Amino acid sequence: MNQEILPIYNAINKFKQKSPISFHVPGHKNGFLIDEKFKNIKPFLENDITELTGLDDLHSPEGAIKEAMELLTDYYGTVKSYFLVNGSTVGNLAMILSVCREGDYVMVQRNCHKSILNALKLAKVQPLFIYPEIDDVLGMAGGIDPQLLKNTFEKYKEIKAIIATYPNYYGKTYDLKEIIDLAHHYEIPVLVDEAHGAHFRLGDPFPPSAVELGADMVVHSAHKTLPAMTMGSYLHVNSGRISIPKVEEYLGILQSSSPSYPIMLSLDFSRYFLANFSGEDIEYTLQTIQRFVDGVKRLSPLKIKQDKKGDPLKVSIYMEGVSGFELQRMLEEQGVYGELADPYQVLYILPLLKKGTAYPYADALLRIQAAVEKNMPVTKGITVKNEIDSSFIRSIKPMALTYKEMESTPKETIPLLHSIDRIAAETVIPYPPGIPILMPGEEITNKHIQEICRLLEVNANFQGDSQQLKKGAIQVFC
Repeated sequence: MNQEILPIYNAINKFKQKSPISFHVPGHKNGFLIDEKFKNIKPFLENDITELTGLDDLHSPEGAIKEAMELLTDYYGTVKSYFLVNGSTVGNLAMILSVCREGDYVMVQRNCHKSILNALKLAKVQPLFIYPEIDDVLGMAGGIDPQLLKNTFEKYKEIKAIIATYPNYYGKTYDLKEIIDLAHHYEIPVLVDEAHGAHFRLGDPFPPSAVELGADMVVHSAHKTLPAMTMGSYLHVNSGRISIPKVEEYLGILQSSSPSYPIMLSLDFSRYFLANFSGEDIEYTLQTIQRFVDGVKRLSPLKIKQDKKGDPLKVSIYMEGVSGFELQRMLEEQGVYGELADPYQVLYILPLLKKGTAYPYADALLRIQAAVEKNMPVTKGITVKNEIDSSFIRSIKPMALTYKEMESTPKETIPLLHSIDRIAAETVIPYPPGIPILMPGEEITNKHIQEICRLLEVNANFQGDSQQLKKGAIQVFC
């Protein structure tokens, strides 16, 4: 197929050439109601239209949207690919609900996003959480131990799916192919949350994509590394193990009945951008990244952390003795904003650049230098260690309560330090990156409490109402 065309852009452009008069939703009437003093908004709203004649319908595509998704399918080489306008969250929900049934045992990589957990709850499955291996050099979650996975498949022969996260938030990958092949040996479909890997389709030096490696379903957050608007994502069906009618049924249930045309337009452009990204563009991108990394390294006492086998677009900056949250504050004071901070580092997601594109890396380095100079000398704090008991990592067992049992079990609030061996009734999610430490139905261990206390000590942010947790209390089932 011709990957140089933009069907949705062309359809919207053709529509706008009619100088249309709106007697339909949305209420801003093609931007007409926007005050003159906010005129910079109006060009954006002119693309915010609805399912009018010639503009197609995401839920029953026959024209431009259908053609755009066919181009997406062709580029990724899947059975069928879809636009998502409600983020990768809706992709994860549809992926799991279309494959899993109530009571099914489902293998789940523990360092998953909260949307995976919400999908498990909605599907009322029996999750078996497998903890990833820990990379001692990078100090973060790595891959899944194939032997541990095989042992679990042998013990729980009723497993109906495995849900993997690849790469992690920091761009770290692992041998997913081995995991997929092992699961397929047991006739188990593999569902992959590849939110941060939409650009892996470019090939070397980027890691291989889960689509290429044979996963049965894959979700991509196009807005994370491609030029798509926030909430713009893709869902890929990649094998005959998946029921397309079921997938489309749940997409119809879960996605907005008023899908955003600006988001769909950006998704179509992101496919076009990626499909026409050349080897010279890749080389240029890598060169600009290396110059930026080298520049940061010269700014003592800052240091860089990169996974040479992971995603080159992910770079972490850290300073020994200073928490990532404090470093984030220092950098943001100078107008340099990273993706997230954790107790150890600040994560930057760097852009894919077409050859010759001048990204403000030089200005960023000047601002980073200003942040360092303003805050020197730095008072050394206590070095935070990332130590996890291997028995904590390798234990795999069902939750202490099923989702159905949790619905009727009363709760109480008790001191966090007194909650060992109790069953959690709330989710504890440091955010970003939105990966739960603890979830409802899980037995609380000493390691859970240690990790929560460590994050509280460095003023980490927790999603939701965290006031109770910050006061040292937690909700448990009675």
